[in-house]
Amino acid sequence: MLDGLKPGEQLTRVELHRRYGCSTQGGIAPSNASKTVCFFTDPKTGHRHGYYDGWGADQLFHYYGAGQRGDQTLAGMNSAIVTHHDKGRTLECFRGSRGLVTYVGEFELVDFYFTDAHETSNPDVIRQVVVFKLRPLNEVNVDLPPLPFTPRLSAQVETVPIAEQHTERAYVSPDREPYEAELSEAKLVGRYCDYLQAIGHSVGRLRVLPPGESRPIYSDIWDCTTRELVEAKSSVTRDHLRQAVGQLLDYGRFADATTHAVLVPSRPRADLLAYLGAAGVCVIYPDGSGWKRVDNAR
Repeated sequence: MLDGLKPGEQLTRVELHRRYGCSTQGGIAPSNASKTVCFFTDPKTGHRHGYYDGWGADQLFHYYGAGQRGDQTLAGMNSAIVTHHDKGRTLECFRGSRGLVTYVGEFELVDFYFTDAHETSNPDVIRQVVVFKLRPLNEVNVDLPPLPFTPRLSAQVETVPIAEQHTERAYVSPDREPYEAELSEAKLVGRYCDYLQAIGHSVGRLRVLPPGESRPIYSDIWDCTTRELVEAKSSVTRDHLRQAVGQLLDYGRFADATTHAVLVPSRPRADLLAYLGAAGVCVIYPDGSGWKRVDNAR
């Protein structure tokens, strides 16, 4: 605990620097003068950097590391948290990032893991970041947000409604507006699901939280009746179809699927059909008011 400061008390970062030697800028601020590492969590500014700190179901506070661009490492300011115990420094938490901040209390490092986040002010660029799992050493009476999902040792798989229009990117960059391609895919998925339900199939989508990950991944369609895993794409370009195959392989590790299929707006050209066939992926596309299917499963 910081001498002369109680959890819930407020002070400016300038005053914090004067009293304890912590920098007036940055999310992680080590100080040799007071043998502390101060870290700052602020949802208002953190989300712009892709940082979504919060309490996990494990009762630990999950705190995103420093580094606004490119993959984060355990070097630089992040090393101050990793080595705080070995260097005899306490780890002190504040809510807020600049101006007036609120003292939360002392924490200790339990573990860390890596996950995906967008770059500062750029939700289109995804990078790997480090997340520290921190245990409070005092009662926390300052409001801090919860995590949507806490990393688990084993995969968690469940079927959710098609209407639950989440994507992996929605969890990495929840403030980002959907792309036109995503909206086109959603319309295609809606049309095909209407058809499946009209012929008596039960449909949903798989939400998978892989082991050790903090972000779920979502299939586009899970045909519960035939156990077919379907990934939709808004175009039949090579890049789109290669991406679809990779996604089906990823989801397929956690699903007992009988077949994999890609749902596209038109028939792919011959070489791409051959590629999908070699990958064991079927093709589904609209044909007037109906649907055509190319079964390429090996």
